[in-house]
Order: sequence, then C-alpha cells, then structure tokens
Amino acid sequence: MYATQALTHLVPLAEELDKNKVTPGVLGFIVFAALAAGVWLLMKSMNRHMGKVDFEEAPDASGDAEGVGASVAPASAAGSAKRK
Repeated sequence: MYATQALTHLVPLAEELDKNKVTPGVLGFIVFAALAAGVWLLMKSMNRHMGKVDFEEAPDASGDAEGVGASVAPASAAGSAKRK
C-alpha cells in the first residue's frame, strides 16, 4: 500500500474532529516516535563503538611540568602507536 493511499483513508477520520482544535495528531506521534527510536539506536551504536576504544595516555617524560612548552618530549616517543 502506498503512503498516499494510506493518507486518503485517514482523511475522513480527520474530518470528524473539531475544526477549532489544533493537535499534532497521529502523524506527529509517529514522526516523534521514529525520531526517538533513531536517537536511541544512534546512542546505542555510539556506546558500542566507544567501548571498543582502548586509549592509554603515555606517561610524562619529565616529572616536573612547569610550563606548557617547558618540557617537550620528542614526537617519536610521546603518544606514538606501537607498530608491528
């Protein structure tokens, strides 16, 4: 069944309602429910992907950190990934 055919079946039901009352109706609820389900699925997927992340920060090369640029470790040692 096409969406236009489904809407034509719902039009007589809408005419029975009060013309002075504005409500979101069934279509508004369906759209809201679809958006809520989509957000829930995206959050579930994001949590699954974030669970796979394994990040360990490299320890600071020097014990004292006086300034931002005071102790700069070589780029090859700081935060480098292990290569096979």
